[in-house]
Amino acid sequence: MGKRNLFIGVLMGAIAGGLVSLFNNDARNYTKLKMNYAKNRSGYYVKHPSEAVRSAKESFDKFNKEFSSGAENAINALEQVENTLDKFANKEQKDLENTL
Repeated sequence: MGKRNLFIGVLMGAIAGGLVSLFNNDARNYTKLKMNYAKNRSGYYVKHPSEAVRSAKESFDKFNKEFSSGAENAINALEQVENTLDKFANKEQKDLENTL
């Protein structure tokens, strides 16, 4: 029951905040502009569903490529850190053995 009340409270706060912000003329004009843009785009995709699917597929493929590239870069960075730490640990071990 608490989760539901929290969700309702957050939703009501968002609605109230949105309505209050529309008292500002610039915010109201910006909202109209964005709503018209969203209406036009959604109308286009309703008339051309294959275009919507193609666009979604391209966006997903782009995300996958960027994510894979980022993961590879992170792995390379970790390997470099590991190699550096190994060199440092080996040097300290040799220095310790030489002093004994």
